[in-house]
Amino acid sequence: MLKLRKHISTIFDHNNTKDKSFRSFFVEVPLPFHCLMKKILVAPLNWGLGHATRCIPIIEALLSHRFVPVLASDGAALKLLTKEFPELDAIELPSYNISYAKKGERFKLKMLQDSPHLIKTIKREKAATKAIVKTYNIEGIISDNRFGVRSKKVPSVFITHQLRVLSGSTTWLSTALHQKIISKFTECWVPDQENEPNLSGDLGHQAGLDIPLKYLGPLSRFKKSSTPVLYKLMVLLSGPEPQRTMLEEKLLGLLEDYPHPCLFVKGCIEAQQNVTTRGNLTIYNYLTTEMLESAINSSELVLCRSGYTTVMDLAKLEKKAFFIPTPGQFEQVYLAERFLDLGIAPCASQDDFELEWLNETKNFTGFKAFRETPDYSKLFHLFEGK
Repeated sequence: MLKLRKHISTIFDHNNTKDKSFRSFFVEVPLPFHCLMKKILVAPLNWGLGHATRCIPIIEALLSHRFVPVLASDGAALKLLTKEFPELDAIELPSYNISYAKKGERFKLKMLQDSPHLIKTIKREKAATKAIVKTYNIEGIISDNRFGVRSKKVPSVFITHQLRVLSGSTTWLSTALHQKIISKFTECWVPDQENEPNLSGDLGHQAGLDIPLKYLGPLSRFKKSSTPVLYKLMVLLSGPEPQRTMLEEKLLGLLEDYPHPCLFVKGCIEAQQNVTTRGNLTIYNYLTTEMLESAINSSELVLCRSGYTTVMDLAKLEKKAFFIPTPGQFEQVYLAERFLDLGIAPCASQDDFELEWLNETKNFTGFKAFRETPDYSKLFHLFEGK
């Protein structure tokens, strides 16, 4: 345990030596070269951290293919991306201010109540995008679930794993509305495999859609490595409030006397990284990409939400997991039950979960990696123009 903690601290200290100001990427390349580089706006939704983290490999690929990403989001998602890419320009977009009801069964009602605000925010987002495209000379857009970040003047991509949006009895309506929004973009990129086996199941695979689709294969910022197991359990929290805090408080109570080394990551992106210890618990508010990759690789079991980005990360690292889906979020419930039925990972509701249920994981296979990787050269050809 001490070895990993020292490794994590070393990485963080190294990251702190970097210039955190918004330096121009252009100063690091010759003038004739950067004049030819096209700027691509990358805008993930700030709903948990998953949309931002799965954009990290896309941002890295844009840089390696000689594009200049311009980051745009709000809240924790924007904070995370600016910590990962301090050299890139970052723009704050209007906030959706998405939060969950305290009771899962009120999720749909809460979303309905918030819909007037969401519509206004999308309109503001469109206006902001228009100004950004003009001001920054943007020549392409990649929007991860931000409905208003698109332009008729440049190729605009929408990233989603939800071609079918589950909402109980209103699934037909939520799906139709979502597909109508997607159709306004130039292309839709689905972070999954087109054929079996795949991760998203019915969410990302719908026949007969009149939408230009491209399947990327699962996206993850991580790489698998063979490292000694230093933690029996890793708790990895994410998602909007108040449900993130509610699960954090429950699990900290249950793990108070946990007899094995346990790493607990709250998923709170704050100005400073903090670490505390309680018995066998090592608790961080957040970990950067490199630190989190090392931590998951060094953990025997991951206890987490069944958010799709987390699922893709677990598949890439071939981990065993136990899922607690966010109450009321139909997508996470579907994914948790899907992997239960496939014999990959057990799950439990937030209210019912007990610590001894973790023993069930010995009867499940865990995730296996998908070897398919995106062909970014073909994907980015969309932005080449004439």
